Amino acid sequence: MDKIEEKIEEVRNSANSVSSGRLPVSVILAVRNEAKNLPRCLNALRGVGEVFVIDSQSTDETVEIARSHEATVVQFHYQGGWPKKRQWAMDTLPIAHDWILLIDADEVLTPELTEEIRTAIQNPAIDGYYIMLRTWFLGRALRHGDVALWKLSLFRRGKGQYECRLKDQDASMADMEVHEHVVVEGATAKLRNPLVHHNVESLSRYIQKHDEYSNWESRVLLQRAEDKELPPSLFGTQAQRRRWLKRKLFAVPGSPVLLFLYRYVVRFGFLDGVPGLIYCGFQAVQMFHTKAKIYELKTRTEDKN
Repeated sequence: MDKIEEKIEEVRNSANSVSSGRLPVSVILAVRNEAKNLPRCLNALRGVGEVFVIDSQSTDETVEIARSHEATVVQFHYQGGWPKKRQWAMDTLPIAHDWILLIDADEVLTPELTEEIRTAIQNPAIDGYYIMLRTWFLGRALRHGDVALWKLSLFRRGKGQYECRLKDQDASMADMEVHEHVVVEGATAKLRNPLVHHNVESLSRYIQKHDEYSNWESRVLLQRAEDKELPPSLFGTQAQRRRWLKRKLFAVPGSPVLLFLYRYVVRFGFLDGVPGLIYCGFQAVQMFHTKAKIYELKTRTEDKN
């Protein structure tokens, strides 16, 4: 870690000499082959205290782009198991600021959200903030279909940790947290302004990533809950409520069709035009893939016995 720490110190000194009005947060940005998304994301982070780009041996220009924006690039070599990429970064890197912001390469920090964060982190009573994702898909902002997602993306250093939903993992399930959530020790609140989430670089890339996600989710839904897993609850947070509903819905025959009808018809996804149709359809297909892989895993277990 010596070379990493030296590079971090160089970036910090450069940042301090340029401006003393930077947003005092440390950004952790997990990437792999994100050259198309990264410039837009990093341009919006120019006023942030420090940015760590945690890369997984990208084969495109991701690293060069990150360094050209004065971000600190750290390579993550996943060996399976836990922790995965973001938690590893939180545990390993010499983070300078008291607040951590987790962001993806396809997300953009707006000026309005930046100023809201600047004010919010001054509140000593709050240790974490949920931020809503405003999803853009195939060139259109999706406003229906139950798309709105709240993530606990901003929290005090040392107060937030990812839940571990599956200890026995490998690279086929992605090398970073999929649907694990940050759990904060202390009070939380919601911010008003959203992160802009450009959900898809290409449909092929989208399908590739969600194939890994369904590998992971099928394993999670088959096993008993881990000790540190956020418990499903109909009356909990959005993440807990969705988790409770998902477990109930997966047991219902034809549930992918029901999910599509719920999103596209009941929650008015059809009002988002063709992008809304494709998005709702992909969500249903994702559930079908997961259910099929659960069946496959059960069949393999039975064959061994």
